[in-house]
Amino acid sequence: MKWTQKRFWKAATVAPAEGGFTVHLDQRQVKTPGKSLLVVPTDAMARAIAAEWEAQQGPVRPETMPYTRAANSALEKVAPQFDEVVALLAAYGDSDLLCYRAPGPQELTLLQAKAWDPLLDWAAQTLNAPLTVTTGVVHTPQPDPSTKRLHELTAAHTHFQTAAFHDLVSLSGSLILAFAVTHGRLSPDEAWAISRIDETYQISLWGEDDEAAALAESKRLAFHQAARFWAVC
Repeated sequence: MKWTQKRFWKAATVAPAEGGFTVHLDQRQVKTPGKSLLVVPTDAMARAIAAEWEAQQGPVRPETMPYTRAANSALEKVAPQFDEVVALLAAYGDSDLLCYRAPGPQELTLLQAKAWDPLLDWAAQTLNAPLTVTTGVVHTPQPDPSTKRLHELTAAHTHFQTAAFHDLVSLSGSLILAFAVTHGRLSPDEAWAISRIDETYQISLWGEDDEAAALAESKRLAFHQAARFWAVC
């Protein structure tokens, strides 16, 4: 039988700590699953984490604590292998969703162009990373200066930002969409809708499968949570 932690504290509070802020459960400082002290970079993040602990009643339910889980991930998964995580995320720039266009029908290609072309223009001008558009799914290498620039921008994030950025990239399938959200070019709602153009088009033709819809909704919620975690970094 798996042991489940239950609420033992009266109040969850935020306190300054060396290197940032932490959360106390009464007099006990919150620790990561690996038993390291949980220290986060901003007061806003610490308050969001404290609110999650304060909301727990009875057994602690980690699935209801996304800020805590993301902070733990930043400290125990991202930090120890930061270079590898950056390389994984930056690689999306060489096969970005926005660069691969459907060969048809024309209605879909026009939808893709209308939504995706302005973002590629933005990436070229603002991120200094012009990317090549292709038709079909065969990989087309992107210019080396652009992929290097995208790697530099990705590596400039903190461990905590990278934890959020990871989900923005992996859930949307696009490095450019993730940058558009973190730079304020798109809202999370806009970015998510743009990432789903192909799926939305297919749904308009054939209808929506309930199981697929439930999976898409769970991903949408996770995408929005990643944007919220980025905001408190």
